[in-house]
Amino acid sequence: QVQLVESGGGLVQAGGSLRLSCAASGRAFSRYALGWFRQAPGKEREFVAVIDWSAGRTYYADSVKGRCTISRDSAKNTIYLQMKGLKPEDTAVYYCAATVRGFDPVPSEYDYWGQGTQVTVSS
Repeated sequence: QVQLVESGGGLVQAGGSLRLSCAASGRAFSRYALGWFRQAPGKEREFVAVIDWSAGRTYYADSVKGRCTISRDSAKNTIYLQMKGLKPEDTAVYYCAATVRGFDPVPSEYDYWGQGTQVTVSS
């Protein structure tokens, strides 16, 4: 069973930075893509970024492109989301998710989810 545990959220002022981590366990992830999603109150869960575990390919939502970087540390079985230039509209619960179905920005294609970590950006 795949387990994903996020950490690194918190309260930050607009313009600040945060690095989220997602520790993955339970499988060899060479066939997986791991993604970050977020969900603000009253809104649907939305795609943020995804990384192909084996090839390292990345893909970003337009809303975060240039401000976020997704990366992986294979030795630690961990992915990261480095965020800079944070805006109040980035406030949300951020989730890590894993899929074997492909390099995909669609939440319904992901089979495994973490519990989420809260990011709050004050203006």
